[in-house]
Amino acid sequence: MNELKAAKQIVLTLQKRGYTAYFAGGWVRDLLMQKPSDDIDIATSASIQEIQSLFPKTIPVGINFGIVIVVMGGHQFEVATFRQDQEYLDGRRPVGFTLATPQEDAQRRDFTINGLFYDPITQEVFDFVGGTNDLQQGVIRAIGDPWIRFKEDKLRMIRAVRYAIRFHFPIDAQTQEAIKNLASTLFPSVAIERVWQEFQKMHLFSHFDQALLSLHELGLLSIIFPSLKDLTFQELKERVSLIPTFSLETPLIIKVLELFKNPSLKESLDLCDYFKLSKEDKSFVTFFITSTSFLSPFPLQNSVMEEVDWAHFYADPRSSLILSITAEKIDPKHKDDFLKKHANHQKTLSTCIHRIQDKNPLVKACDLKAKGISPGPEMGRLLKDAERIACNQLINDKDAIIDIILNINTK
Repeated sequence: MNELKAAKQIVLTLQKRGYTAYFAGGWVRDLLMQKPSDDIDIATSASIQEIQSLFPKTIPVGINFGIVIVVMGGHQFEVATFRQDQEYLDGRRPVGFTLATPQEDAQRRDFTINGLFYDPITQEVFDFVGGTNDLQQGVIRAIGDPWIRFKEDKLRMIRAVRYAIRFHFPIDAQTQEAIKNLASTLFPSVAIERVWQEFQKMHLFSHFDQALLSLHELGLLSIIFPSLKDLTFQELKERVSLIPTFSLETPLIIKVLELFKNPSLKESLDLCDYFKLSKEDKSFVTFFITSTSFLSPFPLQNSVMEEVDWAHFYADPRSSLILSITAEKIDPKHKDDFLKKHANHQKTLSTCIHRIQDKNPLVKACDLKAKGISPGPEMGRLLKDAERIACNQLINDKDAIIDIILNINTK
């Protein structure tokens, strides 16, 4: 059973028991925009207890907020009771909810384009908030009073930008005004991890640079990054101008680093800690910053790097992406020459690179043991010397390398 059929089955089961049940939110919006969507949420007049009694497999993930996960046909669906939210005390979540009609439920949602319902059985759309008109007009508009919507949930201010960038819709003037006036209240209501999650969602679509510019115009960027509070729009525009040229594989944190002018490794890692990023992200940032420190437009002519260092750089699977990003930062007339030089350099060092990648050095510990070298610091140093000489001098004769390092060691 595919996901759509499974979701329809849930709605049909609820309706047969006399409950109102619709698809809700983003899936309905995407249906009307003729965009693919596989995230189906369901809203119903049934209570949580009634939903749990109707379906054999449910997961109680948000019962306090009127939400339960229903498992159908191997798929999981968020099924929520039509509700009105009670008071918001923390700027993120209501303290509770009361049962409501579909019309009342729609009024508590964030933006008009997300406040639509759809009956998959009759294929009828229910619009109580003007969402279909805003879809036709192409505008992001908060439902009801935008000040109330954003005070309820401060994260909605960033989501407004995400939807605007995703669909290339402008944000309604009143909605913009409310964001500008409430931007300074983003924290501490919103956890920084949630901000990063919104950045990740924006990052999935094109024009992440435009998202950063929009955040600046709305006063949110300087709240998220206090050190940018004096940055002008033009300065920001110049800093983010290269982001659209970066490879699709470029990690989000590398794009965010473009906000800052030549950040040091410490500053970059501090930013990772600020957003509580993973060890993998921090490892990439470390590799990126240390690599770009020696990657100039023509690094091969006057480089202090030894060939063994270049071989280790090229052997790292992240190096091709680093080279691609760096190429976008240099004078366009030198870009092709830059990439060609490195491609040729990699060919020259290909044997060394493959040995490093395969962890199969030309000279191994067993070879030195056969020469009477005992395991320990001296052997480790000799093995490094062997690799360095093999790469730097492009020597592929194991015995010749051993003779060289042993002769050096005896002098």
